[in-house]
Amino acid sequence: MAGAAINRGIDGGTMRWEDLRSSDNVEDRRGEGGGGMGFPGGGAGGLGIGTIVVLLIISYFTGINPAILIGGAERIGGRGGQQEQQADPQTQSRRRQAPTDESGQFASKILGNTEDVWSQILPQQTGKQYTPTTLVLYTGGTRSGCGSAQAAMGPFYCPLDKKVYLDTNFFKEMASKFGVKGDFAYAYVVAHEVGHHVQDVLGILGKVQARQQQASSKTEANGLSVRIELMADCLAGVWAKNSNDKYAELEQGDIDEALNAAAQIGDDSLQKRSQGYVVPDSFTHGSSAQRQRWFTAGYKSGQTKACDTFRTADN
Repeated sequence: MAGAAINRGIDGGTMRWEDLRSSDNVEDRRGEGGGGMGFPGGGAGGLGIGTIVVLLIISYFTGINPAILIGGAERIGGRGGQQEQQADPQTQSRRRQAPTDESGQFASKILGNTEDVWSQILPQQTGKQYTPTTLVLYTGGTRSGCGSAQAAMGPFYCPLDKKVYLDTNFFKEMASKFGVKGDFAYAYVVAHEVGHHVQDVLGILGKVQARQQQASSKTEANGLSVRIELMADCLAGVWAKNSNDKYAELEQGDIDEALNAAAQIGDDSLQKRSQGYVVPDSFTHGSSAQRQRWFTAGYKSGQTKACDTFRTADN
């Protein structure tokens, strides 16, 4: 029986997510508030992947040229990242309680499913053991190992504390601002961020960060960011393929939801919406067509090796 969809009455597939296993690696900080404005992951000599991911999501919502945001973060980068303060035992215990609301349960089950899939296929396909990430749910703002997390930043992965940060209101933002609806579209968002964690486990993020610090121009640094983001899209597709092969929780409409999400948050679509024209050299996540193509490549192959965006001349 199909599980309930996060958005009721939506055309398309209804992902059968309710039967999936819930993850124990969820910190529910919603309602705590906190976090201050700041740029996660800043550091002297260049910006980390976590910083770039977050800054570019800010640009999605504000319409500010990503190059301007990155330049500003670099100027203040000498302040360094701010580590999260350790919560007291009572707060830690409360955060570890299983979410009881639909959005929280959905995120927990998608995370649990990514754990089940990657724990099996990553050793098989790469010889690397998978160490799960932690998903932090928050409202408004919180503190991450990379610095402040704000709702306007959207979801992001912090490689310093190995956690994914998600304000679950982002799902509503996707629907209202981008017209992106459907439970699998939201699952794709979570899987994309988990894809960054997979890159971290494989040692890819650190290598790309080093290359970005040595980049001779913003255009070159942006190009590296595009490749890492498209790889995360592809890894989300790999997860979807292997999960569906095992659990048969998807319908064709679900895949269409993910492809629609990829199209709506492509750099060209976002720039047209925010400023009326496109500047390819400022792309940091890839065009709509690129994002759709790489998700599809991962979904069709189900193989991590199909996601090597750094070995292709044209993404």
